[in-house]
Amino acid sequence: MKKTSILVLASIAMVACGNSYNAKMPALSNTNDSVNYALGLVNGAQIRMQQLSTADEKATDIAVTEFIDALQRGWDGKVEELSRAAEVGRNIGGAIKASEEKGLADNPAWTLDEKVFFQGLVNGLYQDTTVMPIDAAREYFQTAYQGVPSDETPERGKTVKAKCGDKVKTIELKNFQDSINYAFGYLNGNEIGRYVLAADSDGTQHKEFIQAVNHAVSSRAKYPQLEQMGENIGKTIKQQSAEGLIGVPELTTDIELIKQGFINGMKEFGEWETMEAGQYIQDAIDNIKYGNVKSEGEAFLEANKLKDGIVVTESGLQYEVLKEGKGPKPSATDRVKVHYHGTLIDGTVFDSSVERGEPITFGLNQVIKGWTEGVQLMPVGSKYRFFIPQELGYGGREAGKIPPYSTLIFEVELLGIEK
Repeated sequence: MKKTSILVLASIAMVACGNSYNAKMPALSNTNDSVNYALGLVNGAQIRMQQLSTADEKATDIAVTEFIDALQRGWDGKVEELSRAAEVGRNIGGAIKASEEKGLADNPAWTLDEKVFFQGLVNGLYQDTTVMPIDAAREYFQTAYQGVPSDETPERGKTVKAKCGDKVKTIELKNFQDSINYAFGYLNGNEIGRYVLAADSDGTQHKEFIQAVNHAVSSRAKYPQLEQMGENIGKTIKQQSAEGLIGVPELTTDIELIKQGFINGMKEFGEWETMEAGQYIQDAIDNIKYGNVKSEGEAFLEANKLKDGIVVTESGLQYEVLKEGKGPKPSATDRVKVHYHGTLIDGTVFDSSVERGEPITFGLNQVIKGWTEGVQLMPVGSKYRFFIPQELGYGGREAGKIPPYSTLIFEVELLGIEK
């Protein structure tokens, strides 16, 4: 069964300032520049995919303008601070405004009738069950949302625009479109009344909610939800900038490069693919945080391979035979019984069955690549020391006491094979 979605969104709508923003490739002088730009680009591309889905360049230009103006307002701190009730009201109003062209609940077959929807919303706020009880509203909406056939075939008509009132009223539901609008409004109102306005003892929060709904619905913005999102993103970037971009102290925030990234991502401009840009961000952050771990491991392995008795395999795995057994060698699908002692290159012990005094049994296809390859080289009764490059270990993952990109050293004694 598909999940139904209440129109409570996480943003705030304001009126766009009307600037024009062009797609262009900015100058990127260093890693800091590139991460700022890539961050905007990745998120801009996601917005286009999720919010725009249109080849209409004019519509995209409007959406970009409204979003970037809102982001700048958020960054500049020029966003009105709202009560919880007013914030939810603007979210509802913005969602309804955005549905005027899409259809109720973004269903193009359902005509949005704001008069009926808002009456359902208000009746739901006060949990008035005269027109439609909550269970009936939920069942009606879910059944229609799932496309269950009925005797009524909805025909998309012209959106009926209206303001949201503040009084409970009993209205007649004459057809499917009336019923689906009322049911959806009632579901939203019931949730908001129970979880947002429940503590409103004097009606102040209800009033703020209704006023915010009407303010958002009357907005001139074509993409009110994008404005809400832009303001919130701008505020968040500003708040986090003191701690460094994306929480990384070594990276400083460049709002202009972030904005240009958003513009280019929303307009599908540039040769940098979204996945590539996202990977660049991750690699850059990892290099800042763990670059020393990675480079020190590489230097250790370069020096280690020159020592007597060290064998290097094609994959880069290094090993040293401490004791050669005479038993059979395991295959990659065998279960083996081993004793082991694991350390980082600085001697820090991160795991040891030897210290625990109890060997361990596991499948060779269930462990890191360095173990899978290395243990297959060992006859039963052998004891080897393995020097495992990070790419054959845990790579960029943190594993307990093991930092990302760590080179690992294991002494392994193969005690037996279980077929």
